[in-house]
Amino acid sequence: MGYAYAGPYRARPVYRWSVEDSIYVAPAAQRRGIGRALLDRLIVEAERGGFRQMIAIIGDSANVGSIELHRAAGFRLVGTFDNVGFKFGRWLDSVLMQRPLGTGATTAP
Repeated sequence: MGYAYAGPYRARPVYRWSVEDSIYVAPAAQRRGIGRALLDRLIVEAERGGFRQMIAIIGDSANVGSIELHRAAGFRLVGTFDNVGFKFGRWLDSVLMQRPLGTGATTAP
C-alpha cells in the first residue's frame, strides 16, 4: 500500500546529519492515514539514528496532499524551485520543506 525511506540529503560529509525523506502511497490507498503513519515512523527512526534535520523535496507544487502531510508532521516550507522538472508534457516545481529532528540545530551533534 505504501513505503517510505530516508536517505542522505547530500553526499558531502558536512551534510551527514541531514536526511531526505521519500514517501509513496498507492493511489487507491491515499487519504487513509498510511502516509502519515509512514512519515511518523520515519521521523522516529531518523531521530534514533542521531540525524538532526529532515528535508522533503516534493516534486510538484500542485501536490497539495504531500505538502499538507509534511506540514501536519511539523515540516515548514522553506522555498520552491519553479519549473525545474518536465514530466507528462508540463513543467514541475520542486517544493522544499524542512523539519528539525531531536534537538535540531540547538546543540552540536
